[in-house]
Amino acid sequence: MQIGPYLITVTFAANVPAPDTSPPSTIFFNPNTNLPDPRLAVVQPLTPLASNFPPLAFQAQKVAVQALHATGLPVDESDYLAIGAGLGSFVWADLLRISGVPTEKIIALGLEAEPYARYKRLCLNSQIPLYERLRSNSDSCPDNIWGWPSYALREAWHDFSKGQINPAFKYLWQVFAEPTFAETYTPRAGNVFDSIDREAKRISWNQIYRYGRVRGIRKTDDGRYCVAYSRGPGNYAFLVSRYLHLATGYPAIQFLPDLQAYREKYQDFQSVVNAYEAHDHVYEQLEQQGGTVLIRGRGIVASRIVQRIYEARKRNPNIAVLHLMRSPKPQGNKFQNTQRLVKNHYEFQPFNWPKACWGGELRAMLEKATPDERKRLLADWGGTTTADRHDWQQITAQGLSEGWYQITFGEVLDVERDAQNRTITHIREQSLGEMKLLADFIVDATGLDAKVDANPLLADLVKHYTSQLTTWGD
Repeated sequence: MQIGPYLITVTFAANVPAPDTSPPSTIFFNPNTNLPDPRLAVVQPLTPLASNFPPLAFQAQKVAVQALHATGLPVDESDYLAIGAGLGSFVWADLLRISGVPTEKIIALGLEAEPYARYKRLCLNSQIPLYERLRSNSDSCPDNIWGWPSYALREAWHDFSKGQINPAFKYLWQVFAEPTFAETYTPRAGNVFDSIDREAKRISWNQIYRYGRVRGIRKTDDGRYCVAYSRGPGNYAFLVSRYLHLATGYPAIQFLPDLQAYREKYQDFQSVVNAYEAHDHVYEQLEQQGGTVLIRGRGIVASRIVQRIYEARKRNPNIAVLHLMRSPKPQGNKFQNTQRLVKNHYEFQPFNWPKACWGGELRAMLEKATPDERKRLLADWGGTTTADRHDWQQITAQGLSEGWYQITFGEVLDVERDAQNRTITHIREQSLGEMKLLADFIVDATGLDAKVDANPLLADLVKHYTSQLTTWGD
C-alpha cells in the first residue's frame, strides 16, 4: 500500500464552484454481517428523511443558516473543516498549522482519533506487519511537507547510530541509484506511523480531531458549507465552515461478484475472504493443517499474500497456492519508448503510478490532455502492477520450480462448495475448456473500489448539485 501521493483529496473554498469530479471513495462491509462496518466506514448512507435528520432544509440547493439554528440542534462554526480525519485530512491540517493557522480554527471530522488508523488496519489485514515496507517513496512524508529528512535518511541514521553500517549505506545507495541500478527504497510501516504520531502531537491533532459520522454536505445561503453529522445514537449536530476539505479515500473493499454471490449463498465468511479483511485464521489453519489457497488478482496485495503463505510453508510445507489470473501477461504496458517489465505474468512498477505522474512531466502532460487523451494516458500508465522486489520474484520462481505455486488462467463461471466444505471454482480456459479448481480458501486480492457512486455521501453531493463525472464514472 502506498502513502504520500496516494492520498486523493478535494478542497472546497467558499464562493468557489465545486470541481467536476470527486475523489475515489466507497464503503467497507463487515464480513460477518455483510453490512456497513462503522469501524471502517468514514460515511454511512444518508439518514432517511422520516428520521428527521438531516432536516428537510437540507433538500434546498442552499441551506439557510438561520434554519439550522431553528432546529434546536448544536451549530458550531470553524474556518477550516476536514471530512474524513484520515491521512488526507491530517496532511491538510498539518499544512494549515505550518502556515500559521491556529488549532482552534481547524476541525477534522471522522470516526477514529489516529489519522492512520484505517490505513494501518488495512495494512495489517493485507499481511503488511509494522516491520514490513510500504509501497511509498522515501520523500513521501505525511509528517513533513518538505520530505526532508526523508525516510531513507532517517532509517540510515538510526541504523548508523546503532553501529549497523552496511544497512545504513544500503538505504542511501537505494535512493541514489533507484530504480535503474538498485531496488526502489520504501519505508517500514511502523516508522511511518511513529513519525505521524510525533507530528500529530506537535500540531495538537487531538484538539483538531472530532468524532462524527457525516450524513450530508450542503452549501449555505451566506457562501459557506454546512455538514450534518451524528455524534452518536440520537445525537446530531451541524458544522458550518468557510473552507471544506474532503478526504474520504477508498473506504470500500472491491469484492468480486462471483465471490460475493458465494458468500451470500453459503453464508461462508471463513473460506472466502478479501485480502483487506481480517483473515489471520486462514494462515493459522494452514500452518496447523496445511491446505490449498486460491488467490484472485495479481497486484501488490497478491504479492504480499504469496509472501505470507511462503512464510507459513516454513512451518508446514503441505501448503499449495493456485493463482488464478484472467489472462496471460506476456509483456508490459508501453508508453512512448518505455515498457514495463513482466516476469511470470506479474507486471512491475515501483509505485501504483509512474513517479513523474505526481509532479513531473507526465503530470504536465496529463493536465494539458483532452478528456479522451487523458483516459488513454491513464490506461497506459496505470493498470494492475506490483512492486519490483527481488524477494517476491524469488519466491514466485521458487514456488513454480518446486510445484507448490501454480498459475492458472481462465474466466470464472461460478464458485460453489463441496460436501467437504471446500470451495470449487468453475473456470473456462481458452484452450482446455471448462475446469474445476478446488481450494480450502479463496483470497480476493483485487483491491479497493474507487467509484464515486459507491460512497453515499459523495453520490448524494453529485446528485444534489448535478455535478458532471468523468467519462469513466469517477
